[in-house]
Amino acid sequence: MAALASLMLKSRTGLLLPSQCLLLDSVRSASKKAGGSSKNLGGKSPGRRYGFKKQDGDFVHSGNILATQRNLRYHPGAHVGLGTNNTLFALEDGLVRFTKEVYVPPPYSPEARDVLPRLPRGSVLYKTFINVMPVKQEGKFRLLELQ
Repeated sequence: MAALASLMLKSRTGLLLPSQCLLLDSVRSASKKAGGSSKNLGGKSPGRRYGFKKQDGDFVHSGNILATQRNLRYHPGAHVGLGTNNTLFALEDGLVRFTKEVYVPPPYSPEARDVLPRLPRGSVLYKTFINVMPVKQEGKFRLLELQ
């Protein structure tokens, strides 16, 4: 009997065997977590401000952004690059020029298949191109000697 008493453990409910003691050690946690606050913060960011950043006749340096757009509305012309998000930027220093040019879509393209049949007979498609006309340096720049 003394051996059995040494194996038993004392707890709040009385004497238990060691295998039964593990069941009472687990504590039940709360079924609901503490409530945190959440707010609907959408719609407070400013708009994306698409459009022209430089106008016709403006002087630009290489790397300046000329226009931002979601779809390809304005096309890159001479000395103008096209970014991955359809941003047009200057590749050289110069003056900005906008041109409208006749657009003939390639045969079997979606534009030739979908757009051209809906147009009236004899109408012409135009696309707007943004060009940069480089300004050449007229001579070498020299510093005058101080007298």
